[in-house]
Amino acid sequence: MNQIILHHYPFSTFSEKVRTALGYKGLAYQSVEIAGLPPRPLLAPLTGGYRRAPVLQVGADIYCDTNIILPALDRLHPAKPLYPKGSEGVAQGLGFAWERQMWVPTIGVLVHYIGEHIPPEFIKDRKEGYLMIDISKEAMAPQFAQHLQFVRGQLAWLKQALAARPFLFGDAPSAADLACWQTIFLLRKNCPPEVDALLGLAPLVPWYERIAAFGHGLPTTATAEAAFEAARAAQPAPVTHLAPNGDPGGLLAGCPVVVTPDDNARVPVRGTLVAASDTEVIVHRRDAQAGDLHIHFPRLGFDVVAA
Repeated sequence: MNQIILHHYPFSTFSEKVRTALGYKGLAYQSVEIAGLPPRPLLAPLTGGYRRAPVLQVGADIYCDTNIILPALDRLHPAKPLYPKGSEGVAQGLGFAWERQMWVPTIGVLVHYIGEHIPPEFIKDRKEGYLMIDISKEAMAPQFAQHLQFVRGQLAWLKQALAARPFLFGDAPSAADLACWQTIFLLRKNCPPEVDALLGLAPLVPWYERIAAFGHGLPTTATAEAAFEAARAAQPAPVTHLAPNGDPGGLLAGCPVVVTPDDNARVPVRGTLVAASDTEVIVHRRDAQAGDLHIHFPRLGFDVVAA
């Protein structure tokens, strides 16, 4: 089996989610640090232009978005599953809903504390090419009370859910725990200690620290050039976990498709459909330098249409 390669950057909280999943599973992987902003000249050809981080690579198979990366880790490395048996759908849906609803309010709280330290080029990128909103401290200040209220409301039910158990589904962590944890990580890592009191985080600290203790697994530093060469030297793995014509919308294997995030960073990825289901879509691309690639996306959060 080809080695896991993680393309990520240190201050990406979604990357932290995957780093922590790798830590929980105790997996070895090659760590490729990418720039926080495009261009990423050796990663873009592997993803077809998809611009969010992190990206997980296994040979010539490229996984875009944490909501396909974590299921792939469970499929390829089933020990210590992140989707508890019998509650897989709840873990998937809860994590997705938390991240989708909490992201902008969490940024609103973050920039209240550290907005003046965010580089102007980062703010410009998030406004013009990523979130399509102005995340500068001045622009978000009028909504601070609203964002604070929303975050507190979400944390209230999380505290209730964790009041009598170590993790959301019992004694072991899940993808939903990691989704909730990563937004809190963003605040606790970057804001002054008083953010705990502001948000009433004290009851969640033991849960937070249990997850933080998993660490980041067994990374080995690698270069973008080495990762690109690994893709070029490999062939995509045979697809055995999806039916070739299992797309619920009727898209057939072999047809040209366009896959686009439906919320932000809406860069379309064009390719040929390999297989699809109601949870995953795989497209084939051939890059002039990297060769044949399979790019994997979650169905939830992405538009998939015939080209």
